[in-house]
Amino acid sequence: MENPGVGWVAAIVIGGIAGWLAEMFMKSNMGVLMNIVLGIVGAIVANLLLGLLGVSLTGWLGYLVAGFIGACILIAVGRMFRRPA
Repeated sequence: MENPGVGWVAAIVIGGIAGWLAEMFMKSNMGVLMNIVLGIVGAIVANLLLGLLGVSLTGWLGYLVAGFIGACILIAVGRMFRRPA
């Protein structure tokens, strides 16, 4: 599940940054651990979706972009299933 050219430590750091950027963009409030998880899982989800469209993002910048896009998608999906307060 690892992006070629990005090691595990880099994936955690870049995933954390991508998750944090998505958190700021989506005006969400989550912790550091959730930002890392959202960034990494978001990158996997976005790479799968973009792969279906024939788009391939590689390297740390591609992983950051994919993580940001995927984390935003995951936050939006989570909001759709969350009960209104």
